[in-house]
Amino acid sequence: MTETSHIRIARHLVAIVAVTFGLLTIWSGGTVLFGGEEARQAVGDFIPFVVWSNFVAGFFYVVAGVGLWQGWEWARWVAVAIAGGAAGTYLAFGLHVLQGRPYEMRTVVALAVRTGMWIGIAVFAFRLFDSLKDA
Repeated sequence: MTETSHIRIARHLVAIVAVTFGLLTIWSGGTVLFGGEEARQAVGDFIPFVVWSNFVAGFFYVVAGVGLWQGWEWARWVAVAIAGGAAGTYLAFGLHVLQGRPYEMRTVVALAVRTGMWIGIAVFAFRLFDSLKDA
């Protein structure tokens, strides 16, 4: 099956979401990590490993988005790795919370959104490239 204009538009929209989210993630994580004490105090009880994980992942979000935009099949594997990394970070965060350590509720929400979004993007990418192969 060749890529229809509807599929191309969907692929490009998903790519735009991935790149935009990646750039925002790099910016927000970088602000906390490198912005000084005032920036860290502004976010409250942040967990350094979560911020570092998200910051580094932001670069991969951009790579996956560019790959999806270009229609490069390897982008689906990057999306799977990102989803797995997000789930792993979420799990480690859960252990942090179970140990009674401080955290912000917005971290719970942010990790759920990141993990869910990247699982969705990975599923989309796999279905997209599998449908193009079946042609």
